[in-house]
Amino acid sequence: MDEFFEQVEEIRGCIEKLSEDVEQVKKQHSAILAAPNPDEKTKQELEDLTADIKKTANKVRSKLKAIEQSIEQEEGLNRSSADLRIRKTQHSTLSRKFVEVMTEYNTTQSKYRDRCKDRIQRQLEITGRTTTNEELEDMLESGKLAVFTDDIKMDSQMTKQALNEIETRHTEIIKLENSIRELHDMFVDMAMLVESQGEMIDRIEYNVEHSVDYVERAVSDTKKAVKYQSQARKVTALSSYYCQAGKTRRNIHKKIFHPLCNNHSKQQEIDCTAAVLNEPC
Repeated sequence: MDEFFEQVEEIRGCIEKLSEDVEQVKKQHSAILAAPNPDEKTKQELEDLTADIKKTANKVRSKLKAIEQSIEQEEGLNRSSADLRIRKTQHSTLSRKFVEVMTEYNTTQSKYRDRCKDRIQRQLEITGRTTTNEELEDMLESGKLAVFTDDIKMDSQMTKQALNEIETRHTEIIKLENSIRELHDMFVDMAMLVESQGEMIDRIEYNVEHSVDYVERAVSDTKKAVKYQSQARKVTALSSYYCQAGKTRRNIHKKIFHPLCNNHSKQQEIDCTAAVLNEPC
């Protein structure tokens, strides 16, 4: 299990790095959107981050797949042990965390695309070209930006700046969509994995909760048993004491009174003996 836990720590570290990189991507998006024509350094930093995220995500996915396959092999041999349950739980926990981080990354990309699209639409309005959301989406999907810009007259500096920004945002959207497309299969694969593990995790949580309840009841029952046993010992001790005391008193009575009874009739002897035996303690 030591080797397995080393893998777990490595995967957890990669997921934490992914989370940090996603936060950096958000900052780069804000910086690029804040400038009509972002500098090449900022755009390159964003591309490097995107490449790192893709590389790390693929690494995590491969390692999770390897763990999944080893679990399936053990299950195929009908092995069931505490170690196997631990591996299943760790694998499921890491998979869920991985999907959470990558989903956040996907959400970040989608928001960035929407903001780039809004900027394109505003810049088109500056040039005098009004478009609907549907028309703009068609243009972005086809990649035919010229359909909207060819007939725009370059009659002012503002129009030139607007066209430059339109081209910049369009380029950003193309890069973004390529990145989303590259990770699409991974998103689908990991999402399906986590969904299939959902029932297993629910069962584990159910068993843990009921195990806790069982232990609590067992502790309570044990305390009651100890209490009852203690009370039973007291009752037994008292009974023994009173029984012994009764015997002693009867013996004393016999020694004192029985000789006297010998001088009486048979019926008187019986009455005398009964009195001795039945006398209260």
